Amino acid sequence: MFKPFRNFFVHIATILFASGLFVSAAADNNGQYIRVSDYLAAHPEQRQKMQAFSKIVREAASPLDKTNEKPIKIAIIYPAEQSSDYWRRSVSTLEKRLSELNVSYEINSYFSRPTVDISLQSEQLNSAIAWEPDYLIYTLDALRHQAMIERILLRGKPKLILQNITTPLQQWQQLKPFLYTGFDHEKGTQLLADQMLEQHSKGKYSMLYFSRGYVSKMRGDTFTQQAVNNPDIKLVSSYYTKGNSEIAYKATLATLKKTPDLNMIFACSTDIALGALKALDENNLNDQVTLNGWGGGDREIEALLEGKLDLTVMRMNDDSSVAMAEAIKMDISGQSSSVPHIYSGDIVLLSKNTDKDEIEQLKKRAFRYSSHGQ
Repeated sequence: MFKPFRNFFVHIATILFASGLFVSAAADNNGQYIRVSDYLAAHPEQRQKMQAFSKIVREAASPLDKTNEKPIKIAIIYPAEQSSDYWRRSVSTLEKRLSELNVSYEINSYFSRPTVDISLQSEQLNSAIAWEPDYLIYTLDALRHQAMIERILLRGKPKLILQNITTPLQQWQQLKPFLYTGFDHEKGTQLLADQMLEQHSKGKYSMLYFSRGYVSKMRGDTFTQQAVNNPDIKLVSSYYTKGNSEIAYKATLATLKKTPDLNMIFACSTDIALGALKALDENNLNDQVTLNGWGGGDREIEALLEGKLDLTVMRMNDDSSVAMAEAIKMDISGQSSSVPHIYSGDIVLLSKNTDKDEIEQLKKRAFRYSSHGQ
């Protein structure tokens, strides 16, 4: 970490921890994420801002009358080295929308693998900060990410955009990120759970978590909490897969060996679903075991259309990055007060029985910017 940043963090952290404005990132995770509905109940003024902002995101770009003279600098740190195309599409979409908005910009992108590259992400963060960007786009999953992000919030710059998280953190009530943007993991999982638990009113299932952290909590735990309401549904195994397809594959094989009458697997991400699918294919159990995806990217849609994946939730993918571009435009044009704290995009439930033409129309909407040249 370069010295000015480290010294600033130590000095300000001492003040804020002493005053109680900040809670340690090492604190217990339970209850620290605020659901969107609860956040709006506590901040009713945000509802109208969110609705107006969502309308802007869905519409065609309305460019600035005059481009900004000095290009804004945007640093992006993403766990993009995975099968899910969400992250790379995000960068492509942001660039295209900013250009349409007549915003002059420079972007530095840093990619890594989820979960296993935490140290690399720390190095990337240091490099990004040294570049002195105006905006930093980052994500949140592992507990260690919180400590990194707190340094940015304490420093006050660059302005922080958190991608793929729509549930504000309790301990960041006083020092808020500029924007939380993404798709509600809990809402998407509830759509999946309603369908899967209706199909299997009794039986045995396996939970394939991501890593210990935000995604597993908001997706995996949401499903298990809903399943526990049915005493005839039994959880027979659960694994933290680190979002790794091969680990998910081996975990599924182990579960099938132990529980040959398994009839449902909940997968917390695309890579996990593809690993589980490989194990089901090898054992000819696709018809016996219901398997979901999460996100609705190209590889999931392909498996869905082949009838191998049973269902998924499809994010209107590009809207999350359009929201970032629009928030930046508002900020540089003196309208930052109109930017909501949260942007939560639309999610649609798909199954292998969904009409192909309907899926194609949803793909056009979801990938309106990123369908070419990712």
